[in-house]
Amino acid sequence: MTVLIQEKIPPRLQKRFGLIKNAVLGAGYELDINFVSPRESQKVNDSYRAKDKPTNILSFPFDPKSGQIVICPYIAKKEASVLGLTPANYIQYLFIHGLLHLKGFDHGSTMEQKEQEYCGKFKLKLGNLWQPEQSQPA
Repeated sequence: MTVLIQEKIPPRLQKRFGLIKNAVLGAGYELDINFVSPRESQKVNDSYRAKDKPTNILSFPFDPKSGQIVICPYIAKKEASVLGLTPANYIQYLFIHGLLHLKGFDHGSTMEQKEQEYCGKFKLKLGNLWQPEQSQPA
């Protein structure tokens, strides 16, 4: 797994990313992870999704055994604060969300169920993230 870091991420969190990636996609999956600024996130989001705004996470499958995830910690930290979550737990949740996209899942109840399963497995405290009345950032 290649991790290209443009923002300081605690080594403990980097190690957790490896464990989570292996649980969701398997040890043989080659994954690049990029932590980027809001400006870079906006550029990538505009280029690939025609959405001219920064976003928390983007997933790019290259083939069935490799892909890339782009995370904007700044946006994720702001969203975590709004949701009353710790940035570390929320970023790990987003990582799981992105991995599930790489695995072929689309937004919906099946993906949500898988997110809950993996968040439980890694003991992430996410409060009422999946409650209908809990507003999630877009």
